[in-house]
Formats: sequence, C-alpha cells, structure tokens
Amino acid sequence: MSADAELDLPLRLMRDARTIAVVGISSRPSRPSYQVTRYLIDAGYTVYLVNPEETEVFGMPVYERLQDLPEPADIVDVFRLPWRVPPVVEDAIEAHARAVWLQLGIVNEEAAARARAAGLEVVMDRCTKIEHQHLLALEAAEPRRDAQTFGLPPRT
Repeated sequence: MSADAELDLPLRLMRDARTIAVVGISSRPSRPSYQVTRYLIDAGYTVYLVNPEETEVFGMPVYERLQDLPEPADIVDVFRLPWRVPPVVEDAIEAHARAVWLQLGIVNEEAAARARAAGLEVVMDRCTKIEHQHLLALEAAEPRRDAQTFGLPPRT
C-alpha cells in the first residue's frame, strides 16, 4: 500500500510540508495561535507569520498578507473566525499556496469549495500541532516502515 493511501490528508500535508504560513498569529502567549506557532517552529518547519495588526512575534517579522511572503506556503494555517476565512482563501490562491488549513472549530464550506476549485487542498476543524504529534507517534510506532510509509529516505 502506498504512503499516501495509508495517511489521511492532514497527516500527509504535515509530512510533506516545509513552509507554513500562520494567519492570525497573536503576540499573546495565551492565544492558541501563539502556542501552535511556537510548536511548529520548534518542530523545524519554516514558519511565516501573517497578521496586519502585529509587527513582530518570536523575534520574527509579521507580514500583512500572504502575498508578501518570500515564498509560497505549503500550508496556510488559519486562526480566523469562520466569516473571516473567505478573504484568506483568496489571498492563499493569489499567493500560490498548496493548502488551506482551518484550525479547530473553524469551518467555512463556501471558502473550502472556492479553495478546492482553485486546486488547493483543504483541511477544516483540525489542529496542525495535534496532527504533527499524531504523525510523530505513527513514525515511532512503525520505525521499520519509515521509508515506505512516511516518505523518508531509507535507513542505511
């Protein structure tokens, strides 16, 4: 069975992603966007921060729009209320992102349909941190199948 057949979309996206743009980052440590972003940075992803109301978080610049990033994001991780998602999707499309990921509790079917119609993959109501931890647990549980299942280079 192929790696993609064994992993659902969220896990596959987390496995394959190198760049993640966090839309709605907050400089307040109590906010989920702050906590999840810190985790993603520590996990080794290249993370870009997007929020027109912030200028710097974690000593990193915060961009006003996805189109301002130095490269397209593999995942646009959205921490915005559902009614604020459509403009983010339009920005993701324009910025040539690969996927739009709406965090826990965030669902917008119309925005998701627009993203899919433009060729982006969509995840809703799931957390990137939780899915990454799930992926790590799967890798640890099946170390002999890393290369086959998880797309990693074979061990020598």
